[in-house]
Amino acid sequence: MSTDSDIISRSRDSPSLFGVLFDRYASAIFRYAARRAGDFAADDVTSETFLVAWEQLDKYDLSRDDARPWLFGIANNLLRQHHRSEANVLKAAARAAGREAMADDSDRIAAEVDAQVAAGRIAQALKSMASIDRETLLLYAWADLTYEGIAQAMSVPVGTVRSRLNRARQILRTEFTLEQLSETETSHG
Repeated sequence: MSTDSDIISRSRDSPSLFGVLFDRYASAIFRYAARRAGDFAADDVTSETFLVAWEQLDKYDLSRDDARPWLFGIANNLLRQHHRSEANVLKAAARAAGREAMADDSDRIAAEVDAQVAAGRIAQALKSMASIDRETLLLYAWADLTYEGIAQAMSVPVGTVRSRLNRARQILRTEFTLEQLSETETSHG
């Protein structure tokens, strides 16, 4: 199996080979974009990612065998342009957390409500983060990139990735610790 850098190198002379790269990573880019900005933007972001990659083929560092960090970096930049969509998705999920569950005997409905509340709490925590920390966390969690891959995607040192992830994790810990304290005070108050 050819490495990504081999495919990119050969694509410069045989453009049809670039499709192999698309076949390998389009679904992962789509899933990441859909999680960040919704399905409506994911198609555009995915196709734009590969269009930009094609246009910047000569800028690719052929010493890097894995093109995922490069592609996710392009996708991340495009998603910044779609930040309004992302903000709307996070706002909607955060609003869902504030809704109270209707009384019902069904365990299924209770589980769904619990999941919505948890998703809303996570969305609220994500919304409260600096966008650069949120992007770093989502590249780690949703794109499944390593610290080194995130550093490549965001054009920053690995230490910066570690700092950003640490800040994001602290916000998540704080959000859930405060929520647990609030629940404890309410139940004991």
